[in-house]
Amino acid sequence: MIPALFVFAYLATVLYIGIFAFRRKTGEHPAEDYFLANRSLGNAVFLLSLFGTNMTAFAILGSSGHAFSNGIVTYGLMASSSALIVPLSLFFIGTRVWSLGKRFGFMTPVQMFRDRWECSHIGTVISVVQTALLLPYIIIGVMGGGTTLYAISGGRIPFWLGGAVVALVVMSYVFFGGMRGTAWVNTFQTTLFLIFGAIALGVIGAGMGGFGKAMNEMLASPTTSSLLTREKISPLYFLSYTFIPLSSINFPHMIIFCLTAQRVQHFKKTVILYPLCMLAIWLPAVFLGVAANRATEVPAINAKLEARQTLATQAPTLSPEERTQLRAKSAGDDVLLRLLEAYAPLWLAGLLGAGIMAAVMASDSQILALSTMFTEDIFAFYEGKERFGEKAQVMTGRLFVVGLTLIAYFIALKFPQPIFDLAVSYAFSGYSALMPLMIAALFWKRSTKWGALASTLWAAGSVAAVAIFQSVVATPKVIWSVGGWEVLARTPGGTSVFGLLPVVPMTLVSAILMIVVSLMTAKPTETTVDRYFVK
Repeated sequence: MIPALFVFAYLATVLYIGIFAFRRKTGEHPAEDYFLANRSLGNAVFLLSLFGTNMTAFAILGSSGHAFSNGIVTYGLMASSSALIVPLSLFFIGTRVWSLGKRFGFMTPVQMFRDRWECSHIGTVISVVQTALLLPYIIIGVMGGGTTLYAISGGRIPFWLGGAVVALVVMSYVFFGGMRGTAWVNTFQTTLFLIFGAIALGVIGAGMGGFGKAMNEMLASPTTSSLLTREKISPLYFLSYTFIPLSSINFPHMIIFCLTAQRVQHFKKTVILYPLCMLAIWLPAVFLGVAANRATEVPAINAKLEARQTLATQAPTLSPEERTQLRAKSAGDDVLLRLLEAYAPLWLAGLLGAGIMAAVMASDSQILALSTMFTEDIFAFYEGKERFGEKAQVMTGRLFVVGLTLIAYFIALKFPQPIFDLAVSYAFSGYSALMPLMIAALFWKRSTKWGALASTLWAAGSVAAVAIFQSVVATPKVIWSVGGWEVLARTPGGTSVFGLLPVVPMTLVSAILMIVVSLMTAKPTETTVDRYFVK
């Protein structure tokens, strides 16, 4: 229980930072101050908060859990491509969004889309779709909080209570602190898990007798040697993951964070340092997830390995319910926490658990982003601000934070899923499919509102189709094959289309729809083109 006490002390610290530490007297524009911190974030806070908001439970618990099941290939799937694509997106897209926001006063991406395509209702559609696509990412934070407190307390704090505590803490400082409090909390959290990630790697490695020995033993064993290769992931599936990082810059919280920068120069250091931060987080998480396969002396991990073995050898004879239960038992979202429990002293396990919790709680920015979009793109746009005033707008945003957090909490309890799969299948894939929308708005003069609408509806519809497909079709199962080539299949990791992740056809079709429909419909006015594309 001692490690849990350290985590609770951390949560109290976060509450103080988010609510009290950096509060300022509200100026003439309380909405801009609450939602964008008056566009005043400095260099260091901008970098650390931007990176921190993108490193959620997915990056820590999700990546280590995926590596536990699939091996070192997990690093190549996400970290390597993200380290290149995310900084480039910030450089080419983030800076342009910042300049347009500065010029026209945009507070959300939807405001930009409405103005760019001269259509009010398309903004409402995009806002609803983006909210639905971001909800799984928020659910991940609740699940990660529940998993962390359950494991770090030795099972004394149940999953539902741990998730409730984290949801309440996040909801509180977002409610009171707004963007300024959220940014400083993310800065603190990023610093914490960067430091503790390195410490965890050393401590657990020493406890296991050295990683070199563990890796040699895994190479020598036929049951684990494949985890140190790319064998668990097919080449086409591996290639598919290069599409996933396209989602990062399209997330509303990333765009809104871009709008908070004081100067465009802040993006330069971010672009340079982002890959190094990625390395510092993903490498320890993935490596420890792989090494956990050698920790057979840890009862909780050994039970996972036995469930995995049973699933591999007896799957054809098991019922769908039995296979589902075994997959849940063999899931690795908590392996990092189990390693800390086994190999770190109690006090150090508590500190390292706090570092993991720091990453888990990065869903705060997503909640605030959706609150900003609701108040600006729905409440204010449909004259709520004029009728009730700017203070009522801020209060509406705060109440939306409460409602959204509660929804995410109850969904997390009702439909728990592996963190990595939940993020990739829904949130990341959906926002990757919206990448043509962002590129067309910023760089293609000929794009139209009808092309944007077609692209948006396709992204929403394809994610919904994947969700329905994965809920009704048991794994593994081939639905459609031609000449021995699997066209559509349900796999343990999700869905396969021509051997690829669904995100590939989702994104490509979205781009085609944007191009074809735009060329078939009337051009945007010269006035709008001149405003966005200065000669």
